[in-house]
Amino acid sequence: MASQFLLLSCLAITASIALASDPSSLQDFCVADLSTSVPVNGHVCKDPKLVVADDFFFSGLHLAGNTSNPAGSRVTPANVAQIPGLNTLGISLVRIDYAPWGINAPHTHPRATEVLTVLEGSLQVGFVTSNPENRLITKVLQKGDVFVFPVGLVHFQHNVGNVNAIAIAALSSQNPGAITIANAVFGSKPAISADVLAKAFQVNKDTIYDFQSKF
Repeated sequence: MASQFLLLSCLAITASIALASDPSSLQDFCVADLSTSVPVNGHVCKDPKLVVADDFFFSGLHLAGNTSNPAGSRVTPANVAQIPGLNTLGISLVRIDYAPWGINAPHTHPRATEVLTVLEGSLQVGFVTSNPENRLITKVLQKGDVFVFPVGLVHFQHNVGNVNAIAIAALSSQNPGAITIANAVFGSKPAISADVLAKAFQVNKDTIYDFQSKF
């Protein structure tokens, strides 16, 4: 009986691990057909006979992003929308440019772990663990340093220098998604009730209205 229970437990754990990751590809590639509107989880495959080298190519990560915005940063993506050949492969890249003292505001990637490498400058980075601890894990990175942001956790980057900074990040999804916390909470459409937000943040409703007016 004990051995049967152990076997069933092992099978359950194995099944849960298998269901927690993207399925393995059953073919060499599945280049996204971005011209179709058929709703699927991901993208419909392009006819392999019509696949060309440019389906696996993107040029642009050598170009600096425009950081003239309130956050002082710009993200340049290279995901399945830019490289159709990434469809089903479970990986993508971004370039992030930071003005002096600019930030990549607290956000999450619901579908991806992120590995960030600093190319130029100095960045304070960090992520916050889940409830109830909400522990901040943070470090200042220099050129060549690498840091990991686990999937789903709120994280940020802050240029702590007087010069521009650049980072490249790899993400474990063709379409990692991004939820910027302030935009989601104060800029949702329709707006979240000011009563709800005032109680959640322990401030008065006028403060909430002021925050919402900025997003």
